[in-house]
Amino acid sequence: MKHIYTGKTKDVYELEDGNYLLQFKDDVTGVDGVFDPGANSVGLTIEGAGRAGLKLTKYFFEVLKEKGIPTHYVDADIENATMTVKPAEVFGSGLEVICRYRAVGSFLRRYGLYAEEGQPLDAFVEVTIKDDEREDPPISEDALDMLGILSKDEYKVLKELTQQIGNVVKEELAKKDIELYDIKFEFGRTGEAKQIVLIDEISGGNMRAYKDGEYIEPLKLEKLFL
Repeated sequence: MKHIYTGKTKDVYELEDGNYLLQFKDDVTGVDGVFDPGANSVGLTIEGAGRAGLKLTKYFFEVLKEKGIPTHYVDADIENATMTVKPAEVFGSGLEVICRYRAVGSFLRRYGLYAEEGQPLDAFVEVTIKDDEREDPPISEDALDMLGILSKDEYKVLKELTQQIGNVVKEELAKKDIELYDIKFEFGRTGEAKQIVLIDEISGGNMRAYKDGEYIEPLKLEKLFL
């Protein structure tokens, strides 16, 4: 195994067969010791967070596989907190795509003049650039195209996949009376056809989920859901 990259919440290794191994860590993003899925820095370490994140990720990726939705997932080893994935090329230096069902977090901070907290949103898709220095600025479809990050046709696919996958996660959570407020995804291109696929993870650390109006912490979400 060749070490490729050290990330905030996981490390990446290249395997001999050309696939990659993601090692999930117990570090989560946040500010001043408080978890925040949208934060740009590691805020705290929660024992078991990596394994919990991987359990949810494995569950959702396997549901997506059954539905024929393209992802980079190959398999997962919960005991060792690792996931094997197909190689994928990110857009530019990486994009985050958020699907929002209620007005909370940075959406509310930016649009609070018009939006009320918890106001329903219709699977609103927002793209931000992964850039810690500039605090992950949002970017529009036109700017993505003009800057050569992804084409308008690719944006259309990205948006459709985001809403499709977001709705799958939302429906699965609803089976346990858990409501999804928002969720953050990452995508990449894979294979010679440069197919756009979901990459990274689908875990409590990537979403805001609520039950009976109360926010559910990532570790608690895994316990409640699985």
